[in-house]
Amino acid sequence: MLYIIIFIILLIFVVYVFYKMYSKKTKQFPAHWHNILLKEVRFYKNLEPNEQKRFQDRMMQFLSEVYIDSVGFEIEELDKILIASSAVIPVFAFKEWHYPTVTGIIVYPDNFNEDFEFSDKSESKQIAGVVGTGRLERKMILSRKALYHGFKNSNDKRNTAIHEFVHLIDKMDDMVDGVPEILMQNAYTIPWLKLVHDEMEAINDDKSDIRAYGGTKQAEFLAVASEYFFENPKLMKRKHPELYRMLAECFRVKF
Repeated sequence: MLYIIIFIILLIFVVYVFYKMYSKKTKQFPAHWHNILLKEVRFYKNLEPNEQKRFQDRMMQFLSEVYIDSVGFEIEELDKILIASSAVIPVFAFKEWHYPTVTGIIVYPDNFNEDFEFSDKSESKQIAGVVGTGRLERKMILSRKALYHGFKNSNDKRNTAIHEFVHLIDKMDDMVDGVPEILMQNAYTIPWLKLVHDEMEAINDDKSDIRAYGGTKQAEFLAVASEYFFENPKLMKRKHPELYRMLAECFRVKF
């Protein structure tokens, strides 16, 4: 009997310790962020109040699981808000979601080149975001300029941060190949690949309004098409009804 009592006491203590660790790790959603989200994030603005609360919780969960650092400037609240929103939006329909393929986000003030240089003297500053490999494995590098632009302009169907988080989703089956198996049932894979190839051919024949970068390879098509889907879903539904339908099924959301 004594052993049972000791076991129960130890179990309660362990549960308490883990609870305290988790409660310290996940900070409370700052109330004033709500108005910032209403102003800056259209996806959030269009949610019902109870769903906005769930969005807030998911944001804070994400921010508790990754670190956000900057190069050349101090991280501000809006940086965190937009990055966390970008992480939540593609997977909001999923009851629970974690990004095991990323531990940190590094934000640069502007676009950068392949050597991660962003100064005015740097050449070919065309990269707005990238999922790191090698020494930067499990890191994401984002341009702050591109991050802000993605939420300011929906007409260009571009959102760099969402693009990079879709790459992370794609990577969760250990292959960045444009087939997000974690989102997609096996039955959809063959029709999805056929649709991808048809759409990429249209892009490369200059017969599509999907950004040209989506025609370079399957993985980029998925990320570029996902930007379009979340930024201007009504236009995609009208111009690319089959692509819209398949992405709506993958992300489990309809606009």
